[in-house]
Amino acid sequence: MKVLLLGASGFIGQRVAAALEAAGHVVLRAGRGGPVRVDLADVATDWPRLLRGVDVVVNAAGVFRDQGGAAFTEVHALGPARLFDACVAAGVARVVQLSALGAAGGDDAAAAPAFLHTKHLADRHLLSLPLAATVLRPSLVFGPEGASTRWFLALAALPLVPLPGGGAQRIQPVHVDDVVAAIVAASHRDDVGGPDERRIDLVGRAPLTLRAYLESLRSQLGLPAARVWAVPRPLVHLAARAGERWPKALPMLAGDSLRMLEAGSVGDASALTRLIGRAPRPVAAFVPAALAPLLRRQAQLDWALPMLRGTLAAVWIWTGIVSLGLHPVADSLALLDRAGVPQSLALPALWSAAALDLVFGVLTLSPLPRRARLALWAAQAALIAGYTLIITLRLPEYWLHPYGPLTKNLPMLGVLWLLWSMDRARR
Repeated sequence: MKVLLLGASGFIGQRVAAALEAAGHVVLRAGRGGPVRVDLADVATDWPRLLRGVDVVVNAAGVFRDQGGAAFTEVHALGPARLFDACVAAGVARVVQLSALGAAGGDDAAAAPAFLHTKHLADRHLLSLPLAATVLRPSLVFGPEGASTRWFLALAALPLVPLPGGGAQRIQPVHVDDVVAAIVAASHRDDVGGPDERRIDLVGRAPLTLRAYLESLRSQLGLPAARVWAVPRPLVHLAARAGERWPKALPMLAGDSLRMLEAGSVGDASALTRLIGRAPRPVAAFVPAALAPLLRRQAQLDWALPMLRGTLAAVWIWTGIVSLGLHPVADSLALLDRAGVPQSLALPALWSAAALDLVFGVLTLSPLPRRARLALWAAQAALIAGYTLIITLRLPEYWLHPYGPLTKNLPMLGVLWLLWSMDRARR
C-alpha cells in the first residue's frame, strides 16, 4: 500500500513509519519537518496532490502544549477535518486517526480539557464521513524515547517521589509497541462497523494507580522502594500554574494534564487484544532488562541536572544580593583594593560584579536555546577561573582559609563542565 503518515517525525510516528516500511508498504513521511512538508494548521495545503495514489492515511500528528488555543484547534480539529474531507474526494480506502483516551467525553468545550475536546471534534467529523475509518485512543504511552516516559522515569527515580494526593489516580499505561501494532493492524482493517466499533481504546492489561505505576517503573530500573510525599492539592495546582507559565522548564506540568490525570485514564483492553491478536504488554515488562541500567542513569540525570541548575542559580543570585549590601560595602572595597583594583574603579567594579552575578543566576534558570546555554556555561566558567587566578596571585592566603572560599570553585567548575557537556551532546 501507499500510506500517507502525518506526524511521521514524532515519537510514535517514527516507529509507525518503520513498521509499515518493514511490512513492505510505501510510506510518505509527512510533517512540518519531514521529507513531505505538511502543516495541518496551513489552510493552503494541497491535499489533492498529496493524496494522489494514496491507499491509507494515518494521522499521528498532535501537540501536547497549546499556544493560546490556536495550536490545539488548528492541529487537532480544523486541519484534520480538512484532511479527512480531502480523503473522501480522493477516494482514499482507509483512514486511521490517533486520538486520545477520554476524547469521547470531549463534547463540552467548557468542561473538557482543550486537548481532549479538539481531538473529539476531529474524531466525530471523521466517523461521520463515508470512509473506512478507525479512531485509536491511546492512554498514557510508554516508550523509552518518549518525552512523557522520560518524565515519569525521572519522577520514579527521585529519592523522594512527590505525588499529587499520594498517587491514587487511576491510569492504564500502554506500551508503544502495542500502539504501533494497533495502527499497522488498523491500516489493513476492512471489517469496520458502527461508530462504537470504530473507536478502539489503546490501554494496558489492567488499571493501576499512579503510585503503583511509578513503583513498578522504579523496580524495573533496579532501584529500591521509594519514599513517597503526598503533595497537597494546593501545591499541585500551584505547580501546574508554574508549568503553564514556564512550559519549557516544566514541560509535563499544566492545568490540562492535571485535569486529565485527576479524571483518570482507564478503558477496556479487549478491543485492542482483538485488533493485534494478543494481550497488550503488562506494565511489569515495560522496561527491557538490557536497557534498565541506561534508563536508570538517564532518569537520574533528568532530575539531577535541573537540581544542579537550580543550586547553581542560587549561588549566583545569593552572591549578587550579598555583594549589593548584605556584606559591608567597606569590607568589599577593602578586599578589591588588596586585589589590585584602583580605588576609583572599586565601587563601579563591585556593583558591576554584583549585577553580573544576578544576571547569571536569572539566565541559569531561564529556558534558553541550546547555543545560548553553551555560551552561558562557558562565560560563567571563564569568570570563575578568572577571579580564581587573580585571587591566587594577589591573595594566595585564601587557598588556606578554613572555609575554603577558593576550593569551592572546583566543584562549581565541575558542574559547569557537566552542564556544558550535556548540552553540547544534545546537538
